[in-house]
Amino acid sequence: MLIIKSKRKRALGLNEPLKHESHKRPVTRRDFLAQGFTTGAATVVVPAAMSMMASRRARAATEQEKEDCGIVGGNGKIPFICFDLAGGANIAGSNVLVGQRGGQLDFLSTQGYSKLGLPGNMLPNNSTTNFVNTEFGLAFHSDSAFLRGMLEKTRPETRAFVNGAVIAARSENDTSNNPHNPMYGIAQAGLNRQGAKGELLTLIGSQNSESGGNSMAPAAMIDPANRPTKIDRVSDVTGLVDTGEVANILSVSDTVQTLETMYRISGRKLAHVDTRLGAGGVGGVGGDAAVKKQFQCAYLKTADTVETFSNPASLNPSLDTRVQGLFGGADFGGDGEFQKTASVMKLVIDGNAGAGTITMGGFDYHTGERATGEARDLRAGRCIGACLEYAALTNRPVMIYVFSDGSLSSNGMVDDSVGGRGKGQWTGDNQQTAASFFLVYNPDGRPTLLGNGTPAAANHQQIGYYSAGGDVVTSSSPAANNVNLLVQTVILNYMALHDEQHLFNGLFGNALGIDGALDGLIAFTPIASGTV
Repeated sequence: MLIIKSKRKRALGLNEPLKHESHKRPVTRRDFLAQGFTTGAATVVVPAAMSMMASRRARAATEQEKEDCGIVGGNGKIPFICFDLAGGANIAGSNVLVGQRGGQLDFLSTQGYSKLGLPGNMLPNNSTTNFVNTEFGLAFHSDSAFLRGMLEKTRPETRAFVNGAVIAARSENDTSNNPHNPMYGIAQAGLNRQGAKGELLTLIGSQNSESGGNSMAPAAMIDPANRPTKIDRVSDVTGLVDTGEVANILSVSDTVQTLETMYRISGRKLAHVDTRLGAGGVGGVGGDAAVKKQFQCAYLKTADTVETFSNPASLNPSLDTRVQGLFGGADFGGDGEFQKTASVMKLVIDGNAGAGTITMGGFDYHTGERATGEARDLRAGRCIGACLEYAALTNRPVMIYVFSDGSLSSNGMVDDSVGGRGKGQWTGDNQQTAASFFLVYNPDGRPTLLGNGTPAAANHQQIGYYSAGGDVVTSSSPAANNVNLLVQTVILNYMALHDEQHLFNGLFGNALGIDGALDGLIAFTPIASGTV
């Protein structure tokens, strides 16, 4: 086997920006993020003073009263975290294995793997060395940088309760127009559009954007009421809750009882108020009853906030010994990407946010060498693994979705430096080699593939497929050539974990197919029935 070597370029530092002669100068926020020039709140406030205090002991709010006011304790849905790798990262082949029609292990040609950065002596179907790792259920190349990072952060018993699926799907390179982000759909993915919700927030993201990440959200799914709150550091988390002086005036229990009494007094007073809004309000929005309920519920929601979050330190990832153990102490090893991940991870998995996006920059790493990309993929893998391990430590399920805007390819030249690990240099953008994948941790046992124990299971672990030459076959699934449908496929799989896939077409339309056609796009049997 002839291995071509060339004079390699210097590998870039982990946080060093990428400067491409073939690209325009970075202008937009997304340009700066993709090339690594940039790395990585809603506030709930209790009134500072009260105009009245209850003179007698108040009865506790009922569960029905709390539910009527939208206080639902996380809504019982599986926590959802997505990693938005800005710039066009490699996912297929060198990280997650992608194969032909028969699934991940229906191997590509030598030329196909070369395009995906694997030289002839590192092919997954190598006759002398096993380069396939299935510790997380999903098959990775055994020298995948994602995999190495995930292995660092997880225990064997955690990996045994994880499974995943890869989706062969192309997307445009280096563009803000990829509607990749599924979070708005995740928030709507359930009966009566009640999907993932958190105790404090519905959606969070590490970017101050409409999607919460680098890539856009599908326009049809955007709900302004659920716009993600920016969370990318510890201060963003601890700033979410401010009980002011009220919890210092009275004890927490007395404060809660007083606020709940005010909720009931307000209800009696409002019954005699005419807002003149009528049943439909202005433009059919915010009628009399709705406005009164919103006003009244503010007291009950504040009471719940004081009761649950009277000590904001409980939200602080830098004070959580489990988080410290994963990221190297309270300073997160001095790495801002670790702090960002920890902040989003803890809020979502603890149930205080329904879904979150972690955007990591600098993945446009076709720099004519391999070491830069390996280092950045390794750090992403550590962050992904930490989320899985934190879910295991808290005994909660989690679904993690990883995507990037486009991808890249190799020309077959090898970077034989220590950092390059003898793999193919990344030399250019290539949207045809793109893919996304998701992982699910289930504290009750590894998620089961549809068709488990039969050859059909392989086609549920890999949705769509590649050609032997290393390109997405765009007719292989609805998601393969349409990013909007890729997002829908991810949401469908989230709903299927709750045994709610039958609700999908009623919520999102039938562009993916009807009846049994959806089953072919679903990876796993349910791990929860509507709620967890």
